[in-house]
Amino acid sequence: MSDRVIITTSSHLEGYRVTEHLDVVSAECVFGMNVFKDLFAGLRDFFGGRNKSSQKALREARIACLDELRREAGELGANAVIGVDLDYSEISGGGKSMLFLVATGTAVKVARA
Repeated sequence: MSDRVIITTSSHLEGYRVTEHLDVVSAECVFGMNVFKDLFAGLRDFFGGRNKSSQKALREARIACLDELRREAGELGANAVIGVDLDYSEISGGGKSMLFLVATGTAVKVARA
């Protein structure tokens, strides 16, 4: 069921109407960042350019977190999550760095308009 849950940052879905608001859902995902990625990201920042390994890590984090959001909504019986917001943070200290991503939205049931 969760693979059929539609996710949007919008407050509505074109061609659908919300039939029931279920609950606010969230997914919290924490990812360890490899020390070498951090080192090369710092060098890339110093010299300029894009850091493909960091971009890939962010993309993978987003996909994993949205999959978790779909699962949470699906468990409530929702077939959509509207008003989705993604918040990224970095937690670092003690020589370690973690990427923290939170996805939130409203789990709803929708039907074709």
